[in-house]
Amino acid sequence: MVRMSADERRESVIRAAMHEFARGGYYGTSTEAIAKRVGVSQPYLFRLFPNKQAIFLAASERCLKDTREVFAHAAEGLHGEEALHAMAAAYTRLIAEDPDKLQMQLQVYVTVAAAEAAGDHAFGEVVRAGWMELWDTAHLPLGGDEKETTTFMAYGMLINTLAAMGFPPGHRVWEGLYPSARAKGHPEK
Repeated sequence: MVRMSADERRESVIRAAMHEFARGGYYGTSTEAIAKRVGVSQPYLFRLFPNKQAIFLAASERCLKDTREVFAHAAEGLHGEEALHAMAAAYTRLIAEDPDKLQMQLQVYVTVAAAEAAGDHAFGEVVRAGWMELWDTAHLPLGGDEKETTTFMAYGMLINTLAAMGFPPGHRVWEGLYPSARAKGHPEK
């Protein structure tokens, strides 16, 4: 049996945490569930991360980083309308193929709102910084146009909401997002 390094084990914890937090949220997920998914003890988990919030932040940062990488890869060498369509198609594939990414994003937003309401602004600052990196990743290929970037990100949030509510491909609610879907009967992929 090959033993994992601390970095490899940490990576395993982040992946497991994304899955668990995506399903149960910050408050509904126990560190015990994360440790069990990874196959480590809770004390070992806390040798890798100081507390549950640190685990959630690492999972949150990874989720945003993965989305940034999807945007960056899709838009590589493209600009304007071509970049917009490539990033939108890549994001649509990401949330269809890895529903945990979508659920984790939504859990991040809910957790930040709850932390802010409770007066914990540090947590939100970290997540907002990651989200701004996501914004910038989309902003540059869209020609640095504030309106285009705002529209792109707004459509993305609408897609998140509709997908989270379970609207299936082909439902009429997608027609405004994917005009050619009307003819095909489903969102473009």
